[in-house]
Amino acid sequence: MASRKAFGGESAEDGEKNTEPNQEQTDRHKSFRSAADFYRAKPTLDRRIHILGVGNVGSFIAHALRGIPDPPPVTLIFSRWDKLNEWNESQKRLTLVTDGDAEIREGYDAEIAIPRIRYHHKEVGLNASSAVPLEDGSREEILSGESTEPIRSLIICSKAASVLQGISSVKHRLDKDSVILFLQNGMGIVEEVSREIFPDPATRPYYMLGINSHGVNNSSGGKFTTTHAGFGTILLGILPHERDRNPNSPYEPDVKFSPGGKVGATPTNQPSPADEINSEYPPPTSAKFKWTPNQRYLLRTLLRAPVLGAAAYSPPDLLQIQLEKLVANCIINPLTVLLDARNGAILYNYALTRTMRLLLSEISLVIRSLPELQYIPNVSSRFDPGRLETLVVSIANKTKDNVSSMLADARAGRQTEIEYINGWIVKRGEELGIVCALNYMVVQMVKGKVAMVARELGDGVPFVEGGDVEVKEGVAQTNEEEEKR
Repeated sequence: MASRKAFGGESAEDGEKNTEPNQEQTDRHKSFRSAADFYRAKPTLDRRIHILGVGNVGSFIAHALRGIPDPPPVTLIFSRWDKLNEWNESQKRLTLVTDGDAEIREGYDAEIAIPRIRYHHKEVGLNASSAVPLEDGSREEILSGESTEPIRSLIICSKAASVLQGISSVKHRLDKDSVILFLQNGMGIVEEVSREIFPDPATRPYYMLGINSHGVNNSSGGKFTTTHAGFGTILLGILPHERDRNPNSPYEPDVKFSPGGKVGATPTNQPSPADEINSEYPPPTSAKFKWTPNQRYLLRTLLRAPVLGAAAYSPPDLLQIQLEKLVANCIINPLTVLLDARNGAILYNYALTRTMRLLLSEISLVIRSLPELQYIPNVSSRFDPGRLETLVVSIANKTKDNVSSMLADARAGRQTEIEYINGWIVKRGEELGIVCALNYMVVQMVKGKVAMVARELGDGVPFVEGGDVEVKEGVAQTNEEEEKR
């Protein structure tokens, strides 16, 4: 035994000793096993992104998402059967035209989700123009074509006035872990969705907000083709959920700035003199709300698309940027509708400048009085009427040759977003005790203009095939109908 050890051999005792794992190997094995158990225990993340509202903005975002490395699965949700049939009969691809160059992307899935009509906070039926795949189809037959698979990431690109109807069609596919990204003009949409569709915070999905400044419009290149007319950005922000909200949340601060520059604390959290670092500028507190995996995934996926120019902002910063865009829309959109002119028409006109300033005085007062902004410094300077006028004039000058989206809707007799723009100012003014008579008048005049155009479009001459038209006592009828009588 000793000679074997001398020539490099090993004894049976040493062999038994070497076969036993040492402490380092045991710890390494445990760490590997714990890591495997950790990732095995985590739920599988659904990478599919659904886009509701396949218009210019929806097509632009869907096109951008399929262009990134390792693109996510993208599902287009159509609200009309005829549009879905057009997609199925086409080559099932989206085209984006930029500076005359067409870029084609494919690999999309498509679904139908029929909008639900809502009156007086209740769902009363289906949209008649969207819900007829077959003639005289029952409600069960019509809804049989809708998918029931859960939605984890939803981007809503439809108009603000259509958001409630659109979400009503997919609300059964959303749960408390889903995330919804809103990309609409105007404000008050998120609060309306929470109030009408998801009143229970325990089952309410998570929300994200987006502000789009890209210029996209219809292209003459064919169906499902969009022109990228102006480069911009998409500013994104994650809203804290009511389930996770605490006293240090951005919308419930414990430190407020008074208009006089002095700092006061809420009655429930009075700081002691020993804890005060600086009585004039207290240290800010971070936003304490968690990010869900679906929120993190959707945000990072959008940030990966270079053409979107996406950037993430905190909720307070995004709110102020959203209010600045709202101010521009409150002036440019309704005035261009009432004048039936392009954006540049409001420039270099003394009478319109006076009108603009009167509207801005009401808008500025409402924004500077919002409780959401009372803890943010320099709000009075940022939303001063003079600065807002400079902002509006600069935007109108940059887009002087453009037709505003509200004017395009008004010319077509479609419902506009005026209730979520000037209407939001009027509503918040009433809550704050501020009378916004001029903005209320603008809201009613835009509504009246749209109703007038819609009535004129409905007074067109009927086109009848296979028979002559006779007018008797103001009623148009064909000879065939007369023979049946």
